[in-house]
Amino acid sequence: MALVLFLLLVSSFSVFAQELETLPPTSPHPHPHPSAPIHAPANAPHHHHHHHHHSPAPTPTPLPTKPPTLSHHPPAPAPAPHHHHHHYPPAPVPAKPPTHQHYPPAPVHPPLHPPAPAPSPLHPFPRSFVAVQGVVYVKSCKYAGVETLLGATPLLGAVVKLQCNNTRYKLAETVKSDKNGYFYIEAPKSITTYGAHKCNVVLVSAPNGLKASNLHGGVTGAVLRPEKPFMYQKLPFLLYSVGPLAFEPSCH
Repeated sequence: MALVLFLLLVSSFSVFAQELETLPPTSPHPHPHPSAPIHAPANAPHHHHHHHHHSPAPTPTPLPTKPPTLSHHPPAPAPAPHHHHHHYPPAPVPAKPPTHQHYPPAPVHPPLHPPAPAPSPLHPFPRSFVAVQGVVYVKSCKYAGVETLLGATPLLGAVVKLQCNNTRYKLAETVKSDKNGYFYIEAPKSITTYGAHKCNVVLVSAPNGLKASNLHGGVTGAVLRPEKPFMYQKLPFLLYSVGPLAFEPSCH
């Protein structure tokens, strides 16, 4: 009986080996887009052979019906090492570069009324005594009756008067011109620069009966123009100027 069992066991191994050799190699299912299994099957299917009443033979190591295939999905990239750098967003780029607008200068309109000059002080100089100077000429016959001194010559011996009309007294001083037509008059000491605006100079007479001309106010009264302060005999004076003044010529 033992011999029969041994022969059956040997024949069983032979038949199983032949069937394994005749089996065709497994191939993937004929689908257009096979999807690879993520995991291989846990156990390969067993081929059942109807051998009745045989002792179980040791099962050989199962072969996988299909070799595992690699997944078509690329591996996820490894995260880059994180460096602690502060990344600031880039400055926004303007849609249109700014342009500098050039505006024409606003037209400058002159004032409708010129500014009034600053009022000059009533007494720009300290209080002083009054002295007046000037020059007297005789006109040229060519320009007789004309308001000009073209061709005029200095007049010697012309009488000139300084008159001051204050509220209480009328004061006057007279003097004669020298050969250069120059004259110099000092007002009375009762007249100071505070009252000089009430004074003027007029022509009185000249040699040969010459007639006075109203050039620069020689007849109506020449206005005093302040020039410069000075000291005379330790007294403060302010020098004024008038004219120049002129007499009309006597032409034949």
